[in-house]
Amino acid sequence: MPVEVTWWGHATCTVEDSGVRVLTDPLFARRFAHLRRRRGAVPPPGAAVADVVLLSHLHSDHLHVPSLARLAPGTRLIVPRGAVAAVPGLRLVRRLRHLRIAEVAPGDELRVGALTVRAVPARHDGRRLPVGPHRVPALGYVVEGEARTYFAGDTGLFDDMAKAVGPVDVALLPVGGWGPHLGEDHLDATRAAEALTLLEPYSAVPVHYGTYWPIGLDGVRPHEFHAPGEEFVRHAARLAPKVAVHLLGHGERVRPEVGR
Repeated sequence: MPVEVTWWGHATCTVEDSGVRVLTDPLFARRFAHLRRRRGAVPPPGAAVADVVLLSHLHSDHLHVPSLARLAPGTRLIVPRGAVAAVPGLRLVRRLRHLRIAEVAPGDELRVGALTVRAVPARHDGRRLPVGPHRVPALGYVVEGEARTYFAGDTGLFDDMAKAVGPVDVALLPVGGWGPHLGEDHLDATRAAEALTLLEPYSAVPVHYGTYWPIGLDGVRPHEFHAPGEEFVRHAARLAPKVAVHLLGHGERVRPEVGR
């Protein structure tokens, strides 16, 4: 069966490959901290069903403990090395004790059924808080089965990105964020299209935009919330015209083109 990708909003995706169901950075909240979900319904219970869950870094919109509590007992959870020490909830929340947690660093590989999951570096501040003693690296992941799917998590462009990630068929790339300002440790629509020229995938799916927005900032530069996906499509057509870009709505799925 060809690889299938479902985008649930923000950085939360389901990748189904070789009979294995992979879930990325699950965030199943209508509202948390100063953010609220502005587009799309909260994903249904079925979205939390996975054989393995990949967490890219410790920021609360990517490692959301209440969302992890929705996972079934025995689910494998792959996190950056040092995450368990940095996030007490991973050890103390009763329901999370039933998850099988593995910590990884860039270059580490794990087998999950017929898949190989490889951790790759990311350019992003991976700490749980803006300041704090736990410097846990942010990661991306390459999931290899019938296809090679790159989940970038949150990252900026970095030297040797293509070498670190390796050949990929499908790239799930962040093209925005949850506020009107992005730093160099993020990909906006233009930088994400530049990433395509480095990675040269067959297909790409833009994620991490158009889902959450700070409460009270609805009227501030709203194009920063709505536009990144379509901007990425335009920039990708100009910079990487051979890449098939799939612009999904929340809950939509696609069987992207692959090279095998």
